[in-house]
Amino acid sequence: LREFELSVEEWKIASDLQEDATTFFSCSTPNLATVIPTIDHIDEMLLAHESSSSLNSAVQSALTLGKKTLDCYYSLTDKSDVYHVAMMLHPRHKLQYFRMALW
Repeated sequence: LREFELSVEEWKIASDLQEDATTFFSCSTPNLATVIPTIDHIDEMLLAHESSSSLNSAVQSALTLGKKTLDCYYSLTDKSDVYHVAMMLHPRHKLQYFRMALW
């Protein structure tokens, strides 16, 4: 079983990933109105960590690929009015989000 033990570096990578993953998967009830703000939040986190020299190069590559994939899905939300309508009808967001984002 020793061959399957994580190295110190692998534990650090797992710890870094766990910290951010906890944020992403902690929501108990996903809904349409939170999709765009969540994508924005994930995008900000990816940008903040993408050039971090403290991360393993494999993790940095994964972050870059993740950001590219996220950008693809984000652009798809522009093609669907459903996301925008859901946010405008949501009591927390209404038009405030769009005004702050300068849309």
